[in-house]
Order: sequence, then structure tokens, then C-alpha cells
Amino acid sequence: MGVPAGAAAYMDAATAVPLHPVAAEALVAALADGWADPSRLYAASRRAQQLSEAARAAFAEALGVRPDEVSLWSSGTQAAQAAVLGGLAGRRRQGDTLVHSAIEHSAVLHAAHRHAARLASQGPGFSTPSVGPGVGNGTAIEVGVDRLGRLDLGAWDEAVKAPGVALASLISASHEVGTVQPVAAAADYCAEAGVPLYVDAAQSIGHHPVPPGWSMLSASAHKWGGPPGVGVLVVRKGVRWISPYPQDDLYRPGATGALDLPAVVAAAASLRAVLAEARAEAVRLSALVDRIRERVAATVPDVEVVGDPADRLPHLVTFSCLYVDGEALLHALDREGFAVSSGSSCTASTLRPSHVLEAMGVLSHGNVRVSLHRGTTPEEVERFLSVLPGIVQEIRKEAGM
Repeated sequence: MGVPAGAAAYMDAATAVPLHPVAAEALVAALADGWADPSRLYAASRRAQQLSEAARAAFAEALGVRPDEVSLWSSGTQAAQAAVLGGLAGRRRQGDTLVHSAIEHSAVLHAAHRHAARLASQGPGFSTPSVGPGVGNGTAIEVGVDRLGRLDLGAWDEAVKAPGVALASLISASHEVGTVQPVAAAADYCAEAGVPLYVDAAQSIGHHPVPPGWSMLSASAHKWGGPPGVGVLVVRKGVRWISPYPQDDLYRPGATGALDLPAVVAAAASLRAVLAEARAEAVRLSALVDRIRERVAATVPDVEVVGDPADRLPHLVTFSCLYVDGEALLHALDREGFAVSSGSSCTASTLRPSHVLEAMGVLSHGNVRVSLHRGTTPEEVERFLSVLPGIVQEIRKEAGM
């Protein structure tokens, strides 16, 4: 078995999307004018400053916020962690507890662990007792999800109303199974409790609108077809935020050091283009995902297609095959020319079982996540569906199943 000439198909858009043509054009154009330090006073710097301000305004318009609420970071991961750590630091007088869902991206979970470690190093007097469906040492309350990957809103309401809660964090839609989260309802509970809500919208932007009501939101350019190395963080006016990093202005969100301005300009241009295409692309990709969900369930024995079949992102589907090693399945599909993910999407290099699937209580081994993009064709999807049953059968046969 091998890859037919010209038949390689990239189906891991949830990790990174191929560069949008508009991004490529804007990147080349900005390289000529965006190389200077925009903080200086000479002509080249003023031009760079104009590009920076225009990009920030474009992000603000796309996200429906004010330009001065937008800050730019070197990655979506950095933006997410700055939101969590900065939001917790800004609310230290109110408490030290973070409420988060059980299916957050590892970037958020790592920030939560760092926060807990810092408090632990300061002694027990800095810890807040755990209330509600919590885990850890009292500095984090983890709220579970149902079997479709949807947040338990009753437990969320109880958690955010607990004493000492400083911040809540909720991913807008599962980056592993595509289930859209009830952000609006979660935001209402946070508002009642007086707790700011941070939303990780990296997987949603460009695919699905994010409801209002949040206090902070982050996104990542390479998830929508912009260049890698650009993260966006929105901190709404009135939200207390203190930088977790050494810098001159601790109260104004922003990365330390120089940003890749040409990449920022390209990211802004591509976001505008992607949003203009979003509705039509959602219809097209959702139909392809429906085809995958139906055909996999019909043609592969002992398979579980996971996530909400209706209230989901349009471009993403995950399924798990019983009696199949995920790494073997990934390599076999790669040999056939299909780039997909297996295991936890945010720690795929370890190929550990997905914490998202485990939180849902569904099969976590033999897992494949397929995520499509604007370049995915129906022919690629059809070829994937035609070779998958045989690959699964062969792996099971080699394993003695």
C-alpha cells in the first residue's frame, strides 16, 4: 500500500490550517514596510506603526471589540496563558481559585498548574478551600462534561458561586470532538457571581460565532489560515489584568519583546477573508463531516463516533476504534497520504490518551480526529472513507483481534 501520486490529503486543520492566499499576499507586502521598530520616531518606524494600528483595528472589527482591547502575542498558547495568569493576578483580592471545564486545552491546564504551584510555594495560608466539583489543592475547580462533551451547567453554576473564585475559563468549542459549548449560559452564571469569564476561542474563530458575555477571549492565527506565531488576546475594558511577565506596563496586556509585524498584518488580512467565507464554508464542510460520521459508523465495526452530532463545529469529527492502537492507525493513514491526529490533540507528540475523551467517558484509544479546511475536496474525503475500513481491519488482524 502506498500513496498515489498527488493524492496526499491534509486533514488536521484543527492543529494548523494551510496558509490562506490572502495571508500569503499580505505577508509578502508587509515584509517591505513592516520590518522597523514601530516604537521609534523615524519614517520607517511610523510606517510600521501604521501597519500595526491597522492590523489591530482589523482584529477589533472582526471580533466586535474596541482596538484598545486587543493585544497581540507570539502564539495562541501564550495568549491563553496570559489570559489565565493575568486574570488571576488581577483578581487576587477577590480570591485565588480558577474554575475551568474538564476539556480545556493543555495551555490553560498548564497555566492552572503553574498558578497552583505558586500558591503552594507560598504556604497554606494562600490556598482557598475547594468547593463543588473540584479537583486539586483548592486553587482549581474542574467542571465536568456529559458524554457528548457538553459542559455540566448546573455544576458550573455551583462552581463559579463558590467563595474565593477569581476567574472562570471555558473553551468555546471542543478542540478534539467539536462540541460547541454553552458559552452564553456559562457567561450568565459568571455575571451573576461577579466572576470574569475567559473564553479560549482558538478553534472557533473563522468557523463558528462566539456568543457575547465573556470578559477575555483568545485566538490563534494559524488555526484560521494565518501564519504561525500570532496570538490574539482581547481583554474587555473594566477587567482587571496584571501581567504575569516582567514588563514596563504591568496593567496593559501585551507581549514582551518584538512581535513579527508582517505576520500580524497577514493574520489580520486572512481573518477578514476567512470570516467573509465562513458561512458558505461552514455549509460545505459540515456536509463532508456528516458524510464521514455516517460512513464510518456504517463501515467500521466496533467504532464510536464521538461529540455532539448537531451542535458542533462544522469542520471537525472524531471517532475511536476498539481493538486498534492509535499510533499504528495514524501511521497507516499517513502511508496512504492522510494527515490526521490521534490521541490528545494538544499533546499529540506524546500520543497519550486524550483527557477530553476521558472526561467524556468515551473510548479514548484507537482515536482519529479528522478536521477539514477550505482546500479539502469531496474526492479526498471519499478516498479516506474508502481506505479506512481496510486499514482498521488489517491493524486488528495483526493484533490478533
